[in-house]
Amino acid sequence: MSAAARTVMCLRLRPADGGPLGAREYAGVLALLGGITPAVQALPPDAALADVRGALRYFGCDAVRLAALVRVRALALYGVDAAVGVAGNPMLARAAVREAAPGATLVVPGEASAVREFLVDKPVVTLDGVGPKAARTLCSYGLDSVGRVAAAPPAALRRILGARLGREVHERALGIDRTPVRPGAAARAVAAERSFERDELDPVRHRRALLALTEELGAKLRTQGGGQVCRGLALTVRCADRTTLTRTRTLAEPTAHSAALTAVAYALYEGLGLQRARVRALSLRAEELLPAERAARQLSLDPEDEKARRLEAVTDRVRARFGHRAIARGTLAA
Repeated sequence: MSAAARTVMCLRLRPADGGPLGAREYAGVLALLGGITPAVQALPPDAALADVRGALRYFGCDAVRLAALVRVRALALYGVDAAVGVAGNPMLARAAVREAAPGATLVVPGEASAVREFLVDKPVVTLDGVGPKAARTLCSYGLDSVGRVAAAPPAALRRILGARLGREVHERALGIDRTPVRPGAAARAVAAERSFERDELDPVRHRRALLALTEELGAKLRTQGGGQVCRGLALTVRCADRTTLTRTRTLAEPTAHSAALTAVAYALYEGLGLQRARVRALSLRAEELLPAERAARQLSLDPEDEKARRLEAVTDRVRARFGHRAIARGTLAA
């Protein structure tokens, strides 16, 4: 693959100390990327896209060397480690960074055969535009992998998904993504993921991971961007047999309260019926974000709920001052 084809980088950022990514560090890495290319798109809370086509010519190097430079500077200046995915378009770059190891760069070569090989066994939700509803529809026709979607007749996909989405999904299954990197555009969602060291059968460990995820998501929502709340929550379960299960739910009211998020996450988990499933990873995504000041909250008459919210505010202040590891639930420390 020529260097010119490696135009888009996707970075996934994690502090070297293992804590959550702070707003200052995230803004610093975005500014660092902005010094290399003007085409930088923030993907809060911990990722970014950068079109580096011009930067490669300017610095006279390939994308792997440029990614190494960015990683070294991010670590030296902000204590942030980065996994990097490099590809010819944003969709492939995002898919690559999900498989890249921390502190490493994964490149998807530009040749059509290499792109097909990279995508062939991935679940259909890897494709931009394929949400849970579209994925269920495709799977009902046996089109549960990107390779099978790519091999399907385009006319059949248009009948199944509609003319516009069917055409776009077929193109993306072939590795074609016409979406540009949009400077200044931010995602309206935040996500967190936990991977198990080995395929996990124990529902107690599943629920403990969900509790950790909702604590992390709640803290991110309350402390980033002046305070945010979410209207929806999505749970994704990756199993040992490479299947991916996703469930979403619209919340009764927008919230960033960790206890409320935990209750919804547990309900989504129970609805999947994973009694004997070997789970490889769990991820939660808070969707439809809006500023906290714009959200109305029904007053609670439960003193325990109000006590939990006050304790949550104190916990956020302690973590902001002393770091994420300064305080944790006893159930998570066990």
